[in-house]
Amino acid sequence: MAAKGVDAYLQSVHDEWLGEYPPASNRRLEWLTGFSGSAGMVLVLMDKAALFTDGRYTLQARGQVGKEYEILNSADISPQDWLAQQLKPGSKIGYDPKLYTKPMLDKFSAFKTISTDNLIDRLWEGRPSAPATKIFAHDIKYSGESSKEKRDRISHTIRKSGAEAAFIAAPESVCWLLNIRARDVENTPLCLAFAILDKFGKVQLFVDSSRLDNDVRVHMGDDVKICAADNLQAELRIFSQKTMLCDLQATPVYITGLFNEANIKILDAKDPCMLPKAMKNSTEISGMKKAHIRDGVAVVKLLCWLDSQKTVSEIDVVDKLLLFRKQNDLFVEPSFDTIAGSGEHGAIVHYRASRESNRNLQQGELFLLDSGGQYYDGTTDITRTVAIGTPTSEHKDRFTSVLKGHIALATAQFPQGTCGSQLDVLARQYLWQKGLDYDHGTGHGVGCFLGVHEGPQGISKRAGGEPIAPGMVISNEPGYYKSGGYGIRIENLVAVVEKSVGETGRQFFGFETITCAPIDINLIDSSILTDAEKKWLNSYHEWVKSELSPLLDGKEREWLETKCCVVS
Repeated sequence: MAAKGVDAYLQSVHDEWLGEYPPASNRRLEWLTGFSGSAGMVLVLMDKAALFTDGRYTLQARGQVGKEYEILNSADISPQDWLAQQLKPGSKIGYDPKLYTKPMLDKFSAFKTISTDNLIDRLWEGRPSAPATKIFAHDIKYSGESSKEKRDRISHTIRKSGAEAAFIAAPESVCWLLNIRARDVENTPLCLAFAILDKFGKVQLFVDSSRLDNDVRVHMGDDVKICAADNLQAELRIFSQKTMLCDLQATPVYITGLFNEANIKILDAKDPCMLPKAMKNSTEISGMKKAHIRDGVAVVKLLCWLDSQKTVSEIDVVDKLLLFRKQNDLFVEPSFDTIAGSGEHGAIVHYRASRESNRNLQQGELFLLDSGGQYYDGTTDITRTVAIGTPTSEHKDRFTSVLKGHIALATAQFPQGTCGSQLDVLARQYLWQKGLDYDHGTGHGVGCFLGVHEGPQGISKRAGGEPIAPGMVISNEPGYYKSGGYGIRIENLVAVVEKSVGETGRQFFGFETITCAPIDINLIDSSILTDAEKKWLNSYHEWVKSELSPLLDGKEREWLETKCCVVS
């Protein structure tokens, strides 16, 4: 920092692709601080440093990060506001231009931002190699639409915008557009690559050509040109004096700087693949539903096994669940690191059991299990909270309040154009009535054999957002967390479906629950459920039984029968 003449250095959790879960070679913030969460930023000054994260990770950060860092909730104070308290206006902040977008840097406009090479990379001895896994085709029997059809659709959007081409910065969009996948990132079948799609449907894919075999080349077709990643600057000269559609929210300033050097006019617009990717076709929805049935089998086997154990640790549960998932057809890997939090660990929203933190499940405690799978035909994400032994009246009260919110959202009907922020209160209302809340969003989009967290849709307090539309898959996951005590979350994935047409002809939408596994009735205080809520729960459990029972053995079927008995 002294050599660069900067007063502070900025390091986010993101890498060049701005993904939620960077590969090991790009986990710079974790190497620097020890913090392994998916949302975070650190500011290093000459005499102090601060780590910023959100409410999901503050407890985790305190357990992972040394005392040399001040740990702050970004909802309470933003990095730029904290920096304003520490430095004079106009002070110099160093940053790696490959890791930040213009909107990210604009937040620090009170200071002078200085582009540098990455200072962490200079220090990181033994840094893992960058991933370069084999790229493979995602078959049309799973995607439901050929890459050519997708490229034709998106190129039409480009032509309408008046641009010559679109720069596709998000690997999820690149993989969706070309119907390809890879294993560059743990738990998400991504190929870390950029692409350019022109208005005629032709693509330049910036990736090492050795990663593609002839079958994948044939799969992509002649209209996809493979370009070395370090040839991006040269390839951009083709578009000199022309307009390039580019999502400035998703494109690092290093890339937009190359556009300027090539004299390319930037048309700032949303990634044209994002919304079409989120609105899944009938083949993808069908695959997602089938994947959730198979995944439900694994979850039921795990919970049945758990009930028979006298002594079991958090890591035991993680390992056993993975074993059951591996028995399923089309399973590839988990969709994220399993969260298995017993007792007070359940209050850490994104807790990960380690050798140091691992503990046995104890009688009288709650156990929160949040997990998911990547299948060739879909991605799953499910959370179940179960009582170990006899729950307390407080456990049941809080769990039932969370369940009431879950049901309220699951049964919601809303007009076309409704955003997730307008639905969020449905899930929180019963907690709010008791002066309680939770610090994470209520729902996030989920990809189809892609990211378990997918935009642009979501359900949270954050105002605005993309309207909820048919074909989207979203999580429904209200929760409650008592620090030092326990955590509760009930998560199902729901598909957005058409429901009815209103009196004025306006379309109304709703949700179809596709996650298939029992909710712990031992934690329910039925006296505070309405008849309508009981009807929903009983109907849901009847569906779970009908779908899963034929796929289970005798002991597991008997267990499921008892867990799905009628709540009256």
